[in-house]
Amino acid sequence: MAGSLVKIRCAGFITAVFAGILVLANPAQTQGSGPFSNMAGRWAGGGSFTIGNGANESIRCRAQYLVGSTGATVNLELRCASDSYKFELQGNVRYQNGEVLGDWSERTRGAAGRVAGSIKGDQVNVRVEGQTFSALLSLTTRGDKQSISITAPVGREMSEASITLNRRG
Repeated sequence: MAGSLVKIRCAGFITAVFAGILVLANPAQTQGSGPFSNMAGRWAGGGSFTIGNGANESIRCRAQYLVGSTGATVNLELRCASDSYKFELQGNVRYQNGEVLGDWSERTRGAAGRVAGSIKGDQVNVRVEGQTFSALLSLTTRGDKQSISITAPVGREMSEASITLNRRG
């Protein structure tokens, strides 16, 4: 039972982590278009996450971003897997009046939540929330590389994650 609880909490945190990928952007590089313009296409990569006891686990991910014509909206499909589980995330996010707002859902576990935050320069700071968890994310996109750093509130099973995605083709 304890192992199942850790996997469920871990899955919730990782789902929140990747919901944050919905808002990867770099307005400084978009040259007059919306802040999500440079995300369009397919991405792949990985990283690691740290569970509450300090142990690390590697994760591999693939993403596809469908960016709206103005670059102010993005639809995401993301699939990630570690040695112990996998998940599939979908989401919709918009940038309006300096704010990032959106929602997400995770198919394999039936989880869902909201994303809210802001963009300043090439730095995106958001809070990702679901019914039973929350996480703070700091995100940067530079050229064909996306870097994500996630921190969960104290007392969570998952405490942090570091992920790098690279544009494919």
